[in-house]
Amino acid sequence: MFEFGLYSFGDLTPAQAGTPAGAQQRLAEILAAAKLADDAGFDVFAIGEHHRLDMPIAATAVVLAAIAAQTKNIRLASAVTILSTADPVRVFEEFATVDLISGGRAEIIAGRGVFTESFPLFGYDLADYDALFAEKLELLMKLNAEERVTWQGRFRSGLKDAPIAPRPVQNHLPIWVGTGGTPSSVERTALLGLPLALANISVPPAKLAPLAGLYRRTGTQAGHDASALKISIASHLHVAENSQDALDTFYPHYAGYFRDHTPSQYRARDITRADYEALAGPQGALFVGSPQQIVDKILYEHELFGHQRFLAQIDIGGLSFASVARVIELVATQVAPMVRRAIG
Repeated sequence: MFEFGLYSFGDLTPAQAGTPAGAQQRLAEILAAAKLADDAGFDVFAIGEHHRLDMPIAATAVVLAAIAAQTKNIRLASAVTILSTADPVRVFEEFATVDLISGGRAEIIAGRGVFTESFPLFGYDLADYDALFAEKLELLMKLNAEERVTWQGRFRSGLKDAPIAPRPVQNHLPIWVGTGGTPSSVERTALLGLPLALANISVPPAKLAPLAGLYRRTGTQAGHDASALKISIASHLHVAENSQDALDTFYPHYAGYFRDHTPSQYRARDITRADYEALAGPQGALFVGSPQQIVDKILYEHELFGHQRFLAQIDIGGLSFASVARVIELVATQVAPMVRRAIG
């Protein structure tokens, strides 16, 4: 079955005329949104890791554990775990614990991270950006596969017959690799036989579509079962009963999000209304419109990628919780059923 999910970074963005919500309020809203999504039948709820004053989620597994205690069915994932600056042993322990609390619903989406503040914070060199990720992903996979681990690497002290506990409810934690579309990252994911979580917030989907072919071709040539080579697409989304209301309501929040939360290595982006409407067009990366328009765009992307999961970030830029709740309702009742019927 085609899966629908939501993800949040919990950004602290000023509302249209006021101060930003505090971290405590935003975390409460995220827990409430997860509960709504679970009740509405969504498949996945994911949260992102950041280490900035404008993003309140640094301890991802702690928040997921809190969500686990309030939900029954929805799968719980990171989006992403910045594995390059984390200890894979600790990551595995934390997510195995979430899996135990949730009854087998935890997932890890591991990535290198667009936001790089964690590198100086935890004493890592950005020059080792990719090498750190490759080594730590190898170790995380080994920890997931074996109860006792012997391992030696470059960036972390070795392990000799180390017991890895606790073990999760699931035989193995699902480990996805999150990427923004770097071909080398896609190839590495395929060679390892891991599912691919592709985040796209600005690139025309047709330009990224060849990556799906690269991923499946590389994975099958490496001997992996085609059924294991799953793809998830993540994008920003806002839906309202009619397209004009959706466009008008979401624009100031969307523009504010990019103005206030650009990664430190990039210049802050000013999103013009023309840029925004082009992104929201039928072949753009942004999902904004009526339920039918959202359905049409998901199906358009499914023709390009053949993906099994769609993740939407809907709570950005100081959007009110009431608006977020309404989006959850519309996706659950009007978008997801139509997409699933069409895809079969």
